[in-house]
Amino acid sequence: MNNEPPPPAKPSLEKGRKMTLGRLLAPSMDAFGLSRSAALTTILSISAALLLAVFWFFQSAPPKTITITSGPAGSTFQTNAGQYRAILASNGVTLRILPSQGSLENLQRLKNTAFAVDVGFVQGGVTNAAGGPLVSLGSIAYEPLLIFYRGAGSLSLLSEMAGKRLAIGAKGSGTRDLALALLRLNGIEPGGATQLTDLDAEDAAKALLAGQVDAVFLMGDSASTNLMGQLLRSPGIHLFDFAQADGYTRRISYLTKLVLPQGSVEFGKNIPAHDVNLIGPTVELLARPDLHPALSDLLLAAAQEVHGGADLLKRRGEFPAPLEHDFPISDDAGRFYKSGKSFLYRSLPFWLASVVRRVLLAFIPAIVVLIPGLRVLPALFRLRIRLRIYRWYRELLALERGAQGTSGSEKRCELLAKLDHIESEVNRLKVPAPFADQFYGLREHIQFVRGRLTDGAESP
Repeated sequence: MNNEPPPPAKPSLEKGRKMTLGRLLAPSMDAFGLSRSAALTTILSISAALLLAVFWFFQSAPPKTITITSGPAGSTFQTNAGQYRAILASNGVTLRILPSQGSLENLQRLKNTAFAVDVGFVQGGVTNAAGGPLVSLGSIAYEPLLIFYRGAGSLSLLSEMAGKRLAIGAKGSGTRDLALALLRLNGIEPGGATQLTDLDAEDAAKALLAGQVDAVFLMGDSASTNLMGQLLRSPGIHLFDFAQADGYTRRISYLTKLVLPQGSVEFGKNIPAHDVNLIGPTVELLARPDLHPALSDLLLAAAQEVHGGADLLKRRGEFPAPLEHDFPISDDAGRFYKSGKSFLYRSLPFWLASVVRRVLLAFIPAIVVLIPGLRVLPALFRLRIRLRIYRWYRELLALERGAQGTSGSEKRCELLAKLDHIESEVNRLKVPAPFADQFYGLREHIQFVRGRLTDGAESP
């Protein structure tokens, strides 16, 4: 027979949890005079607010990699994207460059949410549909249309190119889109006597030099500046002078008249030999609406560095500019144009400014909300407890006043029954430790009144 005493019973897991929870809540209950449930509610509220702030802090961090849709290899768009990439890399952000056929393809990619791009260069006037799911960070440069043609004589009207072989740019390029619009104004339509060829910039230039086409339309979204310079210096190749430039800019609102000054390409050889009137739209930097504000500022700062200087067709500081065409200027871009970078991004490295900004936006509001709440909640709870205690004091005072001048035993028995009810209700009260003095004081006063009623019943 086993005489060993049974092992002591282990406390249940639930009991252990309650004891642990009680120890965790005790400081709040004692410090603020809260009940167990109120202390638990307060701690959970604070924890939820802090967790929300932490979640927002990490969720609102700017991405470290963004994608830009640019243009064909060697084009001005591609060159500009490379300069942007170097500037963003110095701030810890990677810019992925996605080549394209030009403005029209860039616009299609940006509008297609299934396509992983964030920003892109788009020539003004590619679309006439105002608004849409995109926003503009502003115009970054003029994009002149250069038309080179062969022949001994000079041309001054686009209508004089009817019946010739014209290379109007590759499909998907803004060059082709603008060329078709201008030719239509001059009665030249696809499928007519004029042969319209969809060649990219390199192939079009080779075809012109080889005499396979009579004229080529070139713009920076698909052609490089070196290629244009090569054609300007080629014998027998002429740059078309838009004699009707003012008229085109009146008819097509997104076009601007530009002047290439005499000799500005090469003074020694006087290229061009006279001032040349050109027309062209501006290039916009378009983005999706969810572009992070910090990256919007970073891209515009890069645009200022890349496009802010003077060249043959623009003054220093003319670009980037908040010129609104088919798409609205984003709120973040509008703020940047008014006040520039925020103080944090001007004063601190990009990554550090981003961290500080998110701390200020995530945790400061949480603290501003929690501090008044931590003051008000305990005060309201203490008031609630006091009102519950004062209620029974009022009952006790009313009972004592009712006992004055009462001599009948039946009336005193009724008062004692009421007192028993008060005592029973008070004993069921649950109050935090900081209110123990008031609670026990109330119980002593109940006994005091009971003593007076009893003494009154025993006196003759």
